[in-house]
Amino acid sequence: MEWLVFAPLAAVALATAVSVIVLRNPIYCALSLVGTFFALSGLYLLLQAEFIAVVQVIIYAGAIMVLFLFVIMLLDVGHEPPAWLRRDRPKLVLGMVLISLLLLELAVAIGSRVSQGIQGPYTSELVNAIGNTQLVGRLLFTDFLIPFEITSIILLVAIVGAMVLAKR
Repeated sequence: MEWLVFAPLAAVALATAVSVIVLRNPIYCALSLVGTFFALSGLYLLLQAEFIAVVQVIIYAGAIMVLFLFVIMLLDVGHEPPAWLRRDRPKLVLGMVLISLLLLELAVAIGSRVSQGIQGPYTSELVNAIGNTQLVGRLLFTDFLIPFEITSIILLVAIVGAMVLAKR
């Protein structure tokens, strides 16, 4: 039964993610990214991670994409390919090779982690006893407080940088 929901959501996520890369118009790319975010939130619901699904829709598909579209509109991005893409084909090929090596390394790391199984204090029994949202909140404000705050500072710097670029 889950496959009937998973297969279309995965296909939509894959198609919209590929269209983010393939499409030339930045507005269409941003809208395709919104579609990817919605498909991913559906996949999170299948994994019974309701909090992450809601955050995916509210924060990413809502607030972050509005910010992206605002910056795209302010910068008035053209339709022609950038100059670095026209003249630096060897660097582009090198980048593709490095990306494929990174993906291979990630696959090996994730494969070894999956083969070992889930370890640590956060098992399904604990999640069922406490609740998914309460556990995420507890982890965010205890174990992961410093990375959470660093992320908010990085986002603030990105917003200020976008405004500086937009003023020029």
